[in-house]
Order: sequence, then C-alpha cells, then structure tokens
Amino acid sequence: MSDDALHKHFPPYVPAKGEEYMSDRQLSHFREILESVKQEMMDDIDRTVHAMQDEATVFADPNDRASQESDIALELRNRDRERRLIKKINEALTRIAAGEYGYCDNCGVEIGLKRLEARPTATLCIDCKMLEEIRERQMAK
Repeated sequence: MSDDALHKHFPPYVPAKGEEYMSDRQLSHFREILESVKQEMMDDIDRTVHAMQDEATVFADPNDRASQESDIALELRNRDRERRLIKKINEALTRIAAGEYGYCDNCGVEIGLKRLEARPTATLCIDCKMLEEIRERQMAK
C-alpha cells in the first residue's frame, strides 16, 4: 500500500467553523488513519511471510525457479517499502503524542489539513517540501 493510499479509507476531515488547528478532533482523526493503515500493513506483512513459507516449492525447471525468485524479490521490495512507511507512521504517532503533529519541521508553520489528508506522514509544509525537491534535483545534476 502506498503512502498515497493512506487517506482513501476515511472521509476527509471537515473542520467546524472557527475550529483551532490541530484540535483534539483533528488529532484523533489523523491518529485513526495512521493506526488503521499501520495495522493493515502489518497484516499484509504477516500474510506475506505465511504465504512465502507455504509456497516454498523447489522447482526442477530453472525458468520456474527464476520466476519464483523474481516474484519473491518483488514481494520483499514491497514489504521493505511498507516497513519504511510503518516507521514514518510511528514517527507521526509520536509527534501526535508530543503535540508536534501538523507543523513543519523546518519552519514551524502549519502543514495544513488538506496536505495531511493527502499525506498523513508529512513533516514539511508544501513550501519547504518544494524547496527540498528543487535542491535534490540540483544536486542530482
């Protein structure tokens, strides 16, 4: 499951008129999203481990064996991606508990509800993220 799919199981948060940014309701909304996706990924990882143990077949044909190894390698890459995302989710949950969630790590401004809906693990506001991406592109040249 990609980070982009995090918000699709939950309706977008609609703040009440005059509601303070990162109110208890908002924090609860994002905590539910993060915990739900984390649990889903942990279940996927468990299923993958069990499936790989159950399907540990030794093929006599080298092509079949290569195909199986390729499938396993792809699955392991996906699980590694999910493991890194789980780490980001845990960091976001820690920021929620510390009262730091929803604020940019670089400049301290509000990240914004819409950005957090799209990417609940975001740690940078859109301006800082764009600057970071520009620097990355310049360094790659």
